[in-house]
Amino acid sequence: MKRRSIFWFRRDLRLADNPALLAAIAEGDEVLPLFIVDENIAARAGEHRRAYLAGSLKALNASLQGNLHVISGDPVTVLHELVGRHQISSIHVSADFAPYGVHRDRNVEASGLSLIRTGSPYAVAPGRVRKSDDTPYRVYTPFFRAWTTHGWRLPVAAPSTFNLISPGKGDQTIPNWSLSNGPLLQDVGEAAALERWKLFQESGLKNYDTTRDLPGVDGTSRLSAHLRWGEIHPRTLLAALSNSPAHEVFRKEIAWREFYADVLHHNPHTSRDYYVSRFAKMRYDQPEEKFRAWCEGKTGFPFVDAAMRQLVQTGWMHNRARMVVASFLVKDLHLEWQHGANFFMKYLIDNDVASNSHGWQWTAGCGTDASPYYRIFNPIEQGKRFDPAGDYIREFVPELHHLSAKQIHEPWLEVDGYKFGYPVRIVDHSIERLESLARLAEIKAVEAS
Repeated sequence: MKRRSIFWFRRDLRLADNPALLAAIAEGDEVLPLFIVDENIAARAGEHRRAYLAGSLKALNASLQGNLHVISGDPVTVLHELVGRHQISSIHVSADFAPYGVHRDRNVEASGLSLIRTGSPYAVAPGRVRKSDDTPYRVYTPFFRAWTTHGWRLPVAAPSTFNLISPGKGDQTIPNWSLSNGPLLQDVGEAAALERWKLFQESGLKNYDTTRDLPGVDGTSRLSAHLRWGEIHPRTLLAALSNSPAHEVFRKEIAWREFYADVLHHNPHTSRDYYVSRFAKMRYDQPEEKFRAWCEGKTGFPFVDAAMRQLVQTGWMHNRARMVVASFLVKDLHLEWQHGANFFMKYLIDNDVASNSHGWQWTAGCGTDASPYYRIFNPIEQGKRFDPAGDYIREFVPELHHLSAKQIHEPWLEVDGYKFGYPVRIVDHSIERLESLARLAEIKAVEAS
C-alpha cells in the first residue's frame, strides 16, 4: 500500500526553502497539498487582504500543476475527512507560533490527529534565543546580538519532482476574491516574491539605510506581504546579505520581525492586551468622530492623511508613516492602540499579528522600549523631514496638489490652502502633546501613592 502524507500549507505558500514540505515528501509516496480557508477570519478581513490571499493560492496551485486542495471549514473536520478518505499516514506542517495558530493546532491534536512540525516562518524559531539565565529577551538590541550569534540554516532548494494526490470534486474551492477597484498593489506568489527580491538587490538594497524612511520613493523592499504569507522565507533574504551598512540595516529589520514574534510567543496575551500593563490604567477617550477622521484620512494633518489613505486604497502603508499615524492616534487623539491595530489588521496585506500588535505598542509607549511614552511624533515635522518635497502627500491627498513643498505640510498657513476642500485640523498637536504627558503623570501619581 502506498504511503500518503498531507502537507498543510499555512504561512508558507511556496515550494523553495520549505523543509516541512520536504519532510512530507520524504514520508509519503504521494503528497496531498492542502490549504484550509477560515471563513471567520476572511469575514473580518478587508478586500485587499482577501484578494492577496486568493491570488497567492492561485499562484501556488499553478506551481503544483493544479493539485492544491483548497477547502473551507474547520481544520479538525477537514483533516479527519481527508485522512479517512485517502488513508493518510502523516500530516506535516511548518510550526505556527501566533496565538490563533497555536490554539488551532492544539484542537487538531486533541481530536486524535498528530502534526509533524518541521521548521517555522522564521530564520530562528521563537523561543530559541534566550538570555544566559534562560529567560526570554525583553529588549530588541540584546536580542539582535544573540539572534545573530545563534545564526540560521542556509536555504534549501525546492523539490524537483514528487507525486501529488489530485483534488476531487469540491476539494479545490479557491476563493474568487478580487478588488472592486483596480489591481493589487503588487504581484503575488512565490515567483513574484523572488523577482521582487532580485529587483531590490539590484536597485534598492545598496541605499536602504538612507532611503527606507522616505515614503515618497521606492526605498523599501516591499517584501513584507511576501514574508507574511510565506511566499519567500527570511533565510533566502539573509543568505544574500553582506556586512555593508545598508545590508546591516536590512538585516536588523528582519530581526525586528523575529523579535516581535518571540515576544508574542512568550506573551500571547499581547496580541490584544498591553505588554506593559500599567498603561491599561491610563485615561483614554472613546473612538468617535475623531477616530473616523483618522480612519478616513481626514485629520487635517497632511502626512497623517496621506498615510491613512495609502492604507485604505492600497492595503499597505510605509513603515515610517505607520509610526507617525500610530503616535497620532494614541498621543494626539488619546485612543487606545488596539483601535488602530484592529484597523490595520483589516486592511494590511502584510497583516502579521506579532509585528502589528507590538509595532503599535512600541509607538504607543506600552511595548518593548526602555524609554517609551515620552516619544511623541510631531506629524508636521515628520512630514517635512521624510517627505520634504511633498510628493507622498500629493499622491494621496489631491486636495493639496496646488501647494508648494514649503506650503504643503501646513496648509492652514496659506490663503488658498483649503480651496479644494481639504479638512481643517481636528486637534492642535502642541496642546495634545501636553495632554498626553499629563495623562501619563496621572497613572504615575497613582502608582506612587
